[in-house]
Amino acid sequence: MIEYRSGRDDNTANFNMNQPAPLPFPGRIRIVLSHTSHPGNIGAAARAMKTMGLARLVLVHPRQFPHADAVALASGAVDVLDQARVVATLEDALEGCVFVIGMTARKRDLSHPFMALRDAAAQAVAEAQHGEVAIVFGTEMFGLSNTELDRCHVAAGIPANPEYSSLNLAASVQVAAYEIAQAAALWKPAPPRLRQPALHEEVEAFFAHLENSMIESGFLDPQRPKRLMTRLRRLFTRASLEKEEVNILRGILVALERKAHNRIRSE
Repeated sequence: MIEYRSGRDDNTANFNMNQPAPLPFPGRIRIVLSHTSHPGNIGAAARAMKTMGLARLVLVHPRQFPHADAVALASGAVDVLDQARVVATLEDALEGCVFVIGMTARKRDLSHPFMALRDAAAQAVAEAQHGEVAIVFGTEMFGLSNTELDRCHVAAGIPANPEYSSLNLAASVQVAAYEIAQAAALWKPAPPRLRQPALHEEVEAFFAHLENSMIESGFLDPQRPKRLMTRLRRLFTRASLEKEEVNILRGILVALERKAHNRIRSE
């Protein structure tokens, strides 16, 4: 049964109903807002998070923060703002993550697999058993860039009216947080993994190493890269690399580079 009562602090409605199950790993799920323009959206997003049991907010180069508008729109979730981490780059925001969802309103050419948000949320809760998870939102005007989306494991979207699919940033965060809470209610523990998944920064270091090796070998022309790295990112992301696998791949690159350098010196 729903109980309605008037809000005590801002004249908004409060609804008490059966509460969703507590998130199994709330400290391992972070919401990342990239290059947010309006500080009010940051505050409203913090409020949306707290209503669903999320508290970890990471801000990538926000235009204005801290700001009075953020505090005003956060209402009773100022603690989420106080604990928010501000970083310079998306790479910093995703450090330590084993699974990253990039929120987008449209499918991208040559992008990662596009998932319904409900399915992505279920996978996020499952992955949180094994490590850190991030859900990334882009700017209010343009969303995530293709480069930012390349740093994610999957792309996810919110089903909406095709004739008017525009959602406010904070509203999008609210829907995503709700789906996370619903997925948590259905979550069941899985057996521990025998091997550790690779962290975001470990995979990114491999991609940088791979790109440099291809440039040195002449396989990749940095002046005309086309979409080679995007394709390779998609390939290896589908593989869900483990730490040991990343170490093997980088070891192969080192061995090939060493042999190439020795051959050059001997000529």
